[in-house]
Amino acid sequence: MILRARGVARRFGRDLALAPTDLVVAAGEVVALVGPNGAGKSTLLALLAGALEPSEGTVERADGVRIGWAPQRPAFYGRLTPRENLELFARLEGEAEPAAAAARLLGAFELPDRGRSSGDLSVGNRQRLNLAIALLGSPRVLLLDEPTAALDPTQRERLWERVAAVRDLGGAVVFATQNLEELADHADRVVKLDDGRLVFDGAPAEAVLA
Repeated sequence: MILRARGVARRFGRDLALAPTDLVVAAGEVVALVGPNGAGKSTLLALLAGALEPSEGTVERADGVRIGWAPQRPAFYGRLTPRENLELFARLEGEAEPAAAAARLLGAFELPDRGRSSGDLSVGNRQRLNLAIALLGSPRVLLLDEPTAALDPTQRERLWERVAAVRDLGGAVVFATQNLEELADHADRVVKLDDGRLVFDGAPAEAVLA
């Protein structure tokens, strides 16, 4: 076990976004979260990432495990340039050489480095920056919310190569998607949510996605 949710639930006022849910993610595993809009996928990912506090239940992580999180709505500082954002988050993640880490990811994600504010980037480049920030600190667990949205085919392929690298090094990846091809090509396991409840947990070939 590298990541576990025990009866984790989240309410926003009287609204139940996620009913009590159990989920175990093993090392070396890629798990796809599926379900209609509003099913609870983003809420579950945010709870696993520690970005939201559960209304009940607990999230457990293996000792020393770092988590990289790319939310559906990019989370960075719009007034900073991509390089400035990456250097800032690199320091927060304890990178030994923040400038070098930023330069490496700027190149890897082909992000512009001409002093342009991140808030002025194209939708695709904002998503690339969002994913680059998630990879800082060499996380063993990646939590990705609709990660291929707005990526071109080349960048999608590179993303899945990075996902495979994390898995092959004994890490784990949980990603939310609406793309059925991504399940067949990249997921070891499918977890389906509907109306805030887990309704399926099993092999992609056995998943009922209608």
